[in-house]
Amino acid sequence: MKSEKRRQEILSLLGNAETAVPAAVLAERFNVSRQVIVQDIAIMRANGYDIISTNRGYLLTARKQVTRVFKCRHTFEELMEEGGIIIDAGGAVEDVFVNHRIYGRISARLGLVSRTHVEELYRSLFSGASKPLMSVTDGYHYHTVSAADESTLDEIESALRNAGFLIEI
Repeated sequence: MKSEKRRQEILSLLGNAETAVPAAVLAERFNVSRQVIVQDIAIMRANGYDIISTNRGYLLTARKQVTRVFKCRHTFEELMEEGGIIIDAGGAVEDVFVNHRIYGRISARLGLVSRTHVEELYRSLFSGASKPLMSVTDGYHYHTVSAADESTLDEIESALRNAGFLIEI
């Protein structure tokens, strides 16, 4: 795994953690030394992330992120491709929502920060226990996407457009 990708995943883990995450746990998770994690944390701090060290591990106190809402449309089979585009470009899918003509806005928190999360969501929906929200609006849906900066969101927007998933609002 490349160092930038590892740092993105570390930020995601710290951002979603309810308690401090020890460097040893991060080192084991990413199969690197504890010293590599310490260096990664130093680099992320230098890039503006407010990560504090405690005797129990690292805490991310303020996430340096920007968000944008994208209106999309695709088939159920293309759900994984859409998620992969966003994740691979450095974004996170915070939620999904639809605007139903009778019920109004219906939303669900997703918190997808890795391809594994996207695959788990797809498997869960594919099992038939539930249907995706987009099924009630003929494939139309919105995602709130977060990223470290506006240029990353611009890349995601371009990639979604090129894939034919983006609906101009």
